[in-house]
Amino acid sequence: MSKAIRIHEHGGPETLRWDEVETGAPDTGQVLIRQTAAGLNFIDVYHRVGLYPVPSLPAIIGNEGAGVVEAVGDGVTSVQVGDRVAYCMSLGSYTERRVIDADRLVKLPDGITDYQAAAMMLKGCTVQYLVKTIYPITSGDTILLHAAAGGVGLIACQWAKHLGATVIGTVGSDEKAELARAHGCDHTIVYTRENIVERVKALTDGAGVPVVYDSVGKDTFIASLDCLQPRGLMVSYGNASGPVDPFSPGLLAVRGSLFLTRPTLASYIGTRDELDASAADLFGVVESGAVKIAVSQTFPLEDAAQAHRALEARETTGSTVLTIGD
Repeated sequence: MSKAIRIHEHGGPETLRWDEVETGAPDTGQVLIRQTAAGLNFIDVYHRVGLYPVPSLPAIIGNEGAGVVEAVGDGVTSVQVGDRVAYCMSLGSYTERRVIDADRLVKLPDGITDYQAAAMMLKGCTVQYLVKTIYPITSGDTILLHAAAGGVGLIACQWAKHLGATVIGTVGSDEKAELARAHGCDHTIVYTRENIVERVKALTDGAGVPVVYDSVGKDTFIASLDCLQPRGLMVSYGNASGPVDPFSPGLLAVRGSLFLTRPTLASYIGTRDELDASAADLFGVVESGAVKIAVSQTFPLEDAAQAHRALEARETTGSTVLTIGD
């Protein structure tokens, strides 16, 4: 038996319960891991409130974690007992132990700690597809990044800067602006008192930017479109303020034949080769020092409700880790 955070119904942070659960043994192609840390992400909130479905209730939520292999099922050759491993986009990380498909695990290099892995797998692989695949940033690009002081944002600021971009980032306070700048953001916009579109146009001599990375959703969607150059790309990859309202495709036409994509990480690491390539790229920039992973907040797993409240109140910066065990 293990302890886990489960939801029995959808709703607020109070629905997160510290339950005893049966872990079970790994089947063919599966692995049992003892977890040391789980990452906190907005997708966890979406599962909790029901915006994104879970297979059934009660459900263990959470989508990224790190730990140590305790047992392997038949046919597993990619990892062995004692290996340090991590994963992302596999529902069920808010638990002390879990069984997971071996092909969803990556082995951790010695230079990356379990806490770093839990803080960066989902966020870092997200940034990897944002800056290397959806819109491959090249030296000289100017980009707009919302929530620049968040978990994805701080990684994206560093990685985009490493690729040679000028980074414009939106933040909610002067403190978050300072943090974003310390991580490579060239220009910050404090959206609580500054007009995003006006500032972007001023910073780009009226031209706008070729790409906007928007994880906020409803509150920033129109402003993001208005910051784009003709034929620019709007990457709407999150819903922190709620899902975007339905709109006519003509909205994109009148603003200069814009492109819009609504990607998910699962679509970009769906195969073993894609997962390996994304993780290798991420581990490479972290181990080189080009991207630094800082765990800004930690909460014991049993205090997940408190962590969710802090995340939704935008009180967190950078990455937050739920600690498990000693």
